[in-house]
Amino acid sequence: MNLNQIFTNQRTGNNPQTKASRTDFQRDFDRIIFSSAFRRLQNKTQVFPLPGSVFVHNRLTHSLEVSSVGRSLGSVIGEFIHDQFKNDLTEDSRNFYLHNLGNVIAAACLCHDVGNPAFGHSGEDAIASYFERNENEIKSKFNEKEWADLVNFEGNANAIRVLAQQQQGKDAGGIQLTFATLASIAKYPCEAIARDKSILHRKKFGFFQNEKDIFLEIAKGTNLISENEEPHIFKRHPFVWLVEAADDICYNIIDMEDAHRLGIVSTADCENLFFELVKSETDDIKRVKDKLVSIGNDNEKISYLRAKVINALINKSLEMYKQNFETIMEGKLDKAFLDMYKSENAALKEIEKFSIAKIYNHKAVVEIENAGYNVMYELLDHFIPSILKSKDTRKSYDKMALKLLPQQFVYEDGTDYQKVLGVIDFVSGMTDNYATDLYRKIKGIDIGMTV
Repeated sequence: MNLNQIFTNQRTGNNPQTKASRTDFQRDFDRIIFSSAFRRLQNKTQVFPLPGSVFVHNRLTHSLEVSSVGRSLGSVIGEFIHDQFKNDLTEDSRNFYLHNLGNVIAAACLCHDVGNPAFGHSGEDAIASYFERNENEIKSKFNEKEWADLVNFEGNANAIRVLAQQQQGKDAGGIQLTFATLASIAKYPCEAIARDKSILHRKKFGFFQNEKDIFLEIAKGTNLISENEEPHIFKRHPFVWLVEAADDICYNIIDMEDAHRLGIVSTADCENLFFELVKSETDDIKRVKDKLVSIGNDNEKISYLRAKVINALINKSLEMYKQNFETIMEGKLDKAFLDMYKSENAALKEIEKFSIAKIYNHKAVVEIENAGYNVMYELLDHFIPSILKSKDTRKSYDKMALKLLPQQFVYEDGTDYQKVLGVIDFVSGMTDNYATDLYRKIKGIDIGMTV
């Protein structure tokens, strides 16, 4: 890949360029901040049930922290590219890498989760399994590729749709981000039918059939390496690795801190796990020990160690990006940085093992996943059978159900696939609270007038 040709300020919607005091990539960040899809992340579960007596991370606070880490990664790598390849870069490229790569990665990190439905990964599972469980009744309404999209519903692909597609009555191009930012969130740049769990960049999929043309424009504009054309498979964009690293760093560590604040993980366990990782990556462990002794509050101790761990993982990710730079540019790297690091660092591997056993399988987490799965499944079941009926065969209860769909999600003149995607847009965009409230109302659990 040519370093001069992997970024562009071209946007979805093909709007003409305007003069502004901010760069195009800073404008991406601001557009995301002010978007309704981003705001809704404040009431979407990260790991632990929301709300509670102790404030833990939700999708929005997680995304803000990932963006902060991503900006650091992007800025340092931008300087690295500028300094190491200065003679190969155009003047515009030198300016981009020195001043704007950090903005691109920060913006991409900020919106990397906007396609995730309520209730964490159980919400994704509910959407995918709805179609699996109703295959006999509805599969014939879709072609092979459309059906693959539905039974493998994926938050990463949905993010491209949320950010770039034109809803009914709204402007073309979604929130009109640059292709550079959108390419940076495409962890799995392939069609659903090309999924292969044994291959990192095809473990999931990156775009729905409805947004295929948009994604192909993004791929062309950022010169993604094409691996296959039928079905479409691309190699990852070089910036994706930085967004992925920022996300992995944050959720691996922040989930542990949240669990400590909730009393799920003891101070001793959390401190020991974090300390071992810091010790493996610092030459001045005495200063860290002295600092811990001076802190009397348990939460502050863990916060201090969390900051040290994140800093260590940022530095390690930067080191690995530089070491693997040529392989990344060729599209040949096949393992995420933190996965590679786990193979050489027992402390990080132990944190992951501990998290799976004590956090992700904790009763409170499992309960919210079960509840969320059922809520999301039942909401889909309330709308999809009705939207798939032709207008002249809908009964009164079908018409009443569809009256609950906001007009921007109703594609009556579209295909069955587009109609279903409209319902998925509505349901997947819901916050935890809204989904739960609507579920209780349509099931008759709560009856009464609300405005």
